[in-house]
Amino acid sequence: MPLISQFFGIKIFMYWDEHSPPHFHAEYANMKALISIKEAVVIKGQLPARQLKLALAWCEIHEDELMENWKIAQKHGEIHRIEPLR
Repeated sequence: MPLISQFFGIKIFMYWDEHSPPHFHAEYANMKALISIKEAVVIKGQLPARQLKLALAWCEIHEDELMENWKIAQKHGEIHRIEPLR
């Protein structure tokens, strides 16, 4: 599972050949969440409130890059790193 970004202790991953809707995995400490790229909402799991707000803000900022990575992942291509929040 490629790490595509990391910021403030949050790790963002994207798998190859995942099911729809387009999403990514966010992890913080021992908590995990699947986050929809298009809607910027949690599909499954949970993160602490502060980290969730950061992950969702990052998602909205990088929606186009995330969707491009999603398309690449569906074809088993090389997923690109995305700038973290600063």
